Amino acid sequence: MTTDGGIPGYRVLRALGRGQTSLVSLAVDERGQKVALKIPHPETLKDSKAAERFGNEVRLSLRLRHPRVVEGLAGTAFGAGAFLAMQYFPEGTLTRWMEIARLTPEEAYSVGADIAEALAYLHAQDMIHQDVKAQNVYLKDGRAALGDFGSAYFASQGGKPAGSPFYMAPEIYLGETSSPASDVYSLGVLLYEMLGGRRPHVAATYDALMAAHLNAYPAPLASLAPNLPAGVTRVVERALAKRASDRPDAQTIHDMLVRAQGKLTLSDAVAAPPPAAAVPPAKAVGRHGATPAPAKPEPQPPAPEPRGFSFNPFKKRKG
Repeated sequence: MTTDGGIPGYRVLRALGRGQTSLVSLAVDERGQKVALKIPHPETLKDSKAAERFGNEVRLSLRLRHPRVVEGLAGTAFGAGAFLAMQYFPEGTLTRWMEIARLTPEEAYSVGADIAEALAYLHAQDMIHQDVKAQNVYLKDGRAALGDFGSAYFASQGGKPAGSPFYMAPEIYLGETSSPASDVYSLGVLLYEMLGGRRPHVAATYDALMAAHLNAYPAPLASLAPNLPAGVTRVVERALAKRASDRPDAQTIHDMLVRAQGKLTLSDAVAAPPPAAAVPPAKAVGRHGATPAPAKPEPQPPAPEPRGFSFNPFKKRKG
């Protein structure tokens, strides 16, 4: 049994998505198990940096084992037969769900808690993810998992700072070393996006977006979602702190969101954030080498769902 791409042991059923560096297909392995099969484009393999990124994703995906992390099942890191077979998520990415309708607070708490748990696990392994965003969050059976480890690295071994512009921490825009706090900032952007219905910073160019992340403050989350528990809004605001040292760790965010799901009183659960420190304005900082400048901003999540539309991907599997 061979795929159209020539990977022995897999039969391709249909394409799931085509990215700049690879094609992801739904496939069946020799045991009849459905998997997401990721095969790099030929031009990816010819580009040393792109090929290294794919190989890095294969190696780390096969190494990591946690229920909130997308599991790598098999793969070859380099060469003409490079591929990665991964756990299949039939409900797709968080981006897909947010394009359908705005998540309820309870859904956002659930997804956010799962991704915070994934980050707490990675950080305990000395690993930095560097690309936490809605496109890399996958849903299945009411739970979320974090995937795409092409930019991840072990802090003790060092790595190049990278990220996606709408989710990147201020220090990454300045070319500084990434850290667990950088991942927490990206999670803060994602939480703000899920709970508030829009990203904290939006701009038409990379430079304008960099200036916003460095110097501007988003609208208070409470003004966009006034019924959220005060503890939730505060922990999201702390995650978006300009200084890395002012941000909570991933475990703290996880614990807060779990408590929010339990509908406990949260008003005093998280200490108020320290006064915001001034961040030096961006000087002549060129576009970050690891992150190409987008010509246009990514599309924003749509407005809240029309009346009568019931969006709840989590309840339909109960029973």
